[in-house]
Amino acid sequence: MRLSFSRWVKRVAITISILAVALVSIGGFYEQAARNRVAKDFPAPGRLVDIGGRQIHLNCKGQGTPLVVLEAGADTSGSPLWQPVQEQVARFTRVCSYDRAGIMWSDPAKGRRNSRAIAEDLHKVLRAANEQPPYVLVGASMGGPYVMTFTKYYRKEVAGMVLVDASHPEQTARLAQATDEPASDPIPFVFRALSATAWTGLPRLVLPDAEIPELPSQTAKAITAYQPTSLKAAFAEAAVFEESLSEAGTFRTLDNLPLAVLSRGKPWSAFSEAEQTASGLTREQFNRAEAAWASMQAEEASWSSNSTHQVLADSSHVMQLERPDAVIAAIKDVFGKATSAEASP
Repeated sequence: MRLSFSRWVKRVAITISILAVALVSIGGFYEQAARNRVAKDFPAPGRLVDIGGRQIHLNCKGQGTPLVVLEAGADTSGSPLWQPVQEQVARFTRVCSYDRAGIMWSDPAKGRRNSRAIAEDLHKVLRAANEQPPYVLVGASMGGPYVMTFTKYYRKEVAGMVLVDASHPEQTARLAQATDEPASDPIPFVFRALSATAWTGLPRLVLPDAEIPELPSQTAKAITAYQPTSLKAAFAEAAVFEESLSEAGTFRTLDNLPLAVLSRGKPWSAFSEAEQTASGLTREQFNRAEAAWASMQAEEASWSSNSTHQVLADSSHVMQLERPDAVIAAIKDVFGKATSAEASP
């Protein structure tokens, strides 16, 4: 007897459902096996420090005081992006980079991942690892508001600061006004979907490899390997960017704290046509946005009466890779001032 059309459709639907469940299960096994392999092939270069039931990766090198602490920007790459800077700074003092909760080798955390929570985590891990103050804080991009928030709550432990093309508390509104474009969603839907399906292995299959020629190939491979598991934490931070910027914006007075501000100055003509297209801006919009950015960078330099401000005409945003020499020189300058201040009666 032939099956009725409705029964045939039902059987096809059941078969498809079974196949889908099987594929997802296989994907889950694949992802777990991949994570085990990644942990073996790319172990943490530093140590995993317990801060109360979860571990944060802290990588410290060199000897000396004040201790330099490197705070990365907002992405999935974490501490490895500091490698060219950290290796050189370790020659004249102790320097630590770390991965925020859920990024690279660090365990994820519950709750809102705003700048206050991030500052508290950093304070806990430094204390748990017995890495004593005073600290020279170095914040790149969104790491700038994070180190400003740390300084707000632990001012007595901070001896100096370097802001590396750091985000500004009012950047969202001011850049939108400059480009005459509404602020975009910090987490596009496709990336939200990838983050939600990380356990199935899908992100590991579709995300491109990290291409970072300034880093050793093994370091770039580690960033690629941990990218799928770092997505969720990076997006948790991005979801509360405005909250973090607002928190940092309540503290803009560093008195005479040694401060160095490094700002990008690469002109439109220095970017390739592909890079110009990828920016989503016209030349005019780019120039207006960069003028607004330059104004905000100058404001950051004004937050201390003991500051320097350098604009790098040959660098875009990721200066720790494009101009590590300039970042190292700025750290050395602030370190010297902090050391002199500490030695003064």
